[in-house]
Amino acid sequence: MHSSAPLGQLLLTGVPGTELDSDTAARFKKLQPGGFILFGRNIKSPEQLRKLIDDLRDLSDIEPFITIDQEGGRVSRLRLIGSEPPNAQQLRKKGDPKLIQEHGRLTGQVLRMFGFNLDLCPVLDISFDDEADNSLKGRCYGTDPDEVIRNATLFNQGLRKEGVLSSGKHFPGYASAEVDPHHELPVINKTLEEMEAEELRPFRALLPELDSIMTCHSHYPCWDADRPRWPASLSKNIIGQFLRNQLAYDGLVMTDDLDMGAVLNEVTFEETIKACIEAGNDLAMICHRVELVEKAAEVIETLPGPILHDALVRIEKTKKKLKDPYAWSIERFQEIDSQIWDLRVATLGEEGAKELSVEDGKRSPVELY
Repeated sequence: MHSSAPLGQLLLTGVPGTELDSDTAARFKKLQPGGFILFGRNIKSPEQLRKLIDDLRDLSDIEPFITIDQEGGRVSRLRLIGSEPPNAQQLRKKGDPKLIQEHGRLTGQVLRMFGFNLDLCPVLDISFDDEADNSLKGRCYGTDPDEVIRNATLFNQGLRKEGVLSSGKHFPGYASAEVDPHHELPVINKTLEEMEAEELRPFRALLPELDSIMTCHSHYPCWDADRPRWPASLSKNIIGQFLRNQLAYDGLVMTDDLDMGAVLNEVTFEETIKACIEAGNDLAMICHRVELVEKAAEVIETLPGPILHDALVRIEKTKKKLKDPYAWSIERFQEIDSQIWDLRVATLGEEGAKELSVEDGKRSPVELY
């Protein structure tokens, strides 16, 4: 895949339902997106999920990223058809490194059974406040940088050992956000020195071991003082200058979902797509308004050749690492699933394990998205 690859490769798109209708299949076949992200709305049964993923792979001329948010706790899409793994905070509080590595291993195994090849994990944000209302509740591996580094590294190693790629999020760290980016744009008024002392440390430490980075939709005056309300995911200063040049990261970079309020309320669709690729992202993520993917591709076509070439090269390089799914076996899925339940019990105890997260989206759409 060189610059002749279809420019749809720069798009990571959601999928409308639990199966591919003929219109959606034709649209994806023509567009050839670089990858697909699945949500609860795509999951009905184990067999159905595997078939949907097989169908998405069949219509792709270039092996696609097939990705999902399978973190643990309330952000575990697969709990709709199986056990809910413990979340990062529960594992952190239990304090047993072996359980965190096991969580990574089982997550990799269950994802590969369905045909997922990239998990949007680990969360590298620090929990400065376990009750903060910024969508991170329960999702952080530590309350200080060292704890995050220790624990997220264990999960990351376990996951990747099973042949599933990882993604560190949410760069450059939005733990200090006071609002939920699904709804509105957080503004983080920290100096660069403060960011370096805390938020950036987990990213710096794990960069060599991550397969990709996800950029977040917060505004950081320390990088973009002259552009008020400009999200990090669209920022050349944060991605092109800081992540790519200063931190010398040459791996895959993707935006968080561009359908979130933090972006929608601030920037037009065309400008969003143009800015995110020009800033240094390789994949623009459109999770919900799937009907806009062609429009996004048209905007991408207008961008300068060298920018597109670099993105395609990084996508191609990352795709060389993708592993095929395991042969489908419902028995094997059930076996892995019962080990996930055992992990839950080992982390939370018999009684605690029975208290599952309530999926209602009241706290944050991250649960339902």
